[in-house]
Amino acid sequence: MPEIRIREATEADMPAVHALVYELAVFEKAPDAVITTPATFLMDFRNGLFQCQVAECEGLVVGMILYHLAYSTWKGKMLYLEDFVVTEAYRRLGVGQMLFDAFLEAGRKASCRLVKWQVLDWNEPAILFYKKNGSIIEKDWWNGKIIFDD
Repeated sequence: MPEIRIREATEADMPAVHALVYELAVFEKAPDAVITTPATFLMDFRNGLFQCQVAECEGLVVGMILYHLAYSTWKGKMLYLEDFVVTEAYRRLGVGQMLFDAFLEAGRKASCRLVKWQVLDWNEPAILFYKKNGSIIEKDWWNGKIIFDD
């Protein structure tokens, strides 16, 4: 197995992070929904709107986990996992587990009481992965959103 290293993302990683987000959108059958750009990612990363860790193999970013601080009125400080993706060629090598463990550790280090994310109801491999990690998969809350168009 090639050596995989998990590290904090840098500004130089933002194009690769954006490409992984797009890869995830294709997998989720929604590539046209991605309106962010690498420039948007760079600006928002510089402004501290999110944190990101990447999985690197031989100088290539092969996975990432992107999250931000949020607040639960019931639990307190939490980390919200926005996106988590490993490029297809590196799946089933333990990269996802390494990234998820790094995310959980970031939550512990930040003294969070909760980590939270969404998973599509048809993404059985992801659901099984989360359950294997002791996650609670809620089925009784529905998502709501409003998208502001320019």
